[in-house]
Amino acid sequence: MIRVVLADDHAMFRKGVCALLAASARDVRVVAEAATGDELLARLETTPADVVLLDIAMPGPGVLEVIRRVREAHPSVRVLVLSLYDEEQYALRTLRAGAAGYLTKERSPEDLVTAVRQAFRDGPPFVSPAVRARLGDVSAPAAPTTPAHAALSPREYDVLRRLGAGQSVTEIAERMRLSPKTVSTFRARILRKLGLRTTADIVRYVVDQRLETGTSVSAPPARPGG
Repeated sequence: MIRVVLADDHAMFRKGVCALLAASARDVRVVAEAATGDELLARLETTPADVVLLDIAMPGPGVLEVIRRVREAHPSVRVLVLSLYDEEQYALRTLRAGAAGYLTKERSPEDLVTAVRQAFRDGPPFVSPAVRARLGDVSAPAAPTTPAHAALSPREYDVLRRLGAGQSVTEIAERMRLSPKTVSTFRARILRKLGLRTTADIVRYVVDQRLETGTSVSAPPARPGG
């Protein structure tokens, strides 16, 4: 039996995944659920598990920090990241941090079951063919020169590109369903982590690193509670 801990801040989504796994895979069982990164780490202290299904954007520690802490404290537990973002920048960071796979939430139930089984067997990282084609060998060691934006969380990286595309703090807050204060906090973190001083510096950085996505950045589906 493959023991799974499901970490996502949407109760309805967790319920759906539990029902899906119960109906599609007799060898997979959800043994615990968590709504925040901290709750997940606490669950793993008391609940034996084989695989974690981890939402990329939950309250609490960032996804890379959660992956790191799970891998350090529970090296036998494999982490699969579930995401709304179908993009190699997010996938690469999570895989380099030690994730056993990266799936968008649009993937089929069969793909999810396959990913869980593959992670349990300690197989190669599970990603979509399209992402794998863009990433190349996802199991290769990280390049010695890592760009500064690799230290950003997925939310910070999203804000970085939006600022680079010319969106204001207010626009970003509206499109990401966040408060302007929260976006300003992200902006301050971005400036600190990248060693920049102004929004103009951010725009130049995004252009220099070729992170721009065009005239606008598509917002992910609204997430209650940010």
